[in-house]
Amino acid sequence: MAWQPELLFLDEPTVAMDAPVTELADAIRRVAAGQRVIDPALAVQALSEGSSPLTPRETEILAASRGHGTIAEPARELYLSPDTIRNHLSAAIQKLGARTRAEAIEIAEEKGWLV
Repeated sequence: MAWQPELLFLDEPTVAMDAPVTELADAIRRVAAGQRVIDPALAVQALSEGSSPLTPRETEILAASRGHGTIAEPARELYLSPDTIRNHLSAAIQKLGARTRAEAIEIAEEKGWLV
């Protein structure tokens, strides 16, 4: 799952930040005891996102494009031509309903599809 500011991550478990103080305290105690804690409402939300519409290659290229200003950089990193990178990025942008590469990366990260 991608970082979301409204969530509190305690190791792997997840608890809503707006949960009552008693729930948060209980979650911290349970995690300290080695248990997993998952807020049921957040689990339903995460599952409702569904699986990624991106192919493994599109995901790889989108992830490699993070932090790079040009197409040439991920192309060199992945040993692909810039045109191939551009084609896969274009497909990913379209599938995610984004307007830009940065927006596509943001959407995929928010949905937990980029690691």
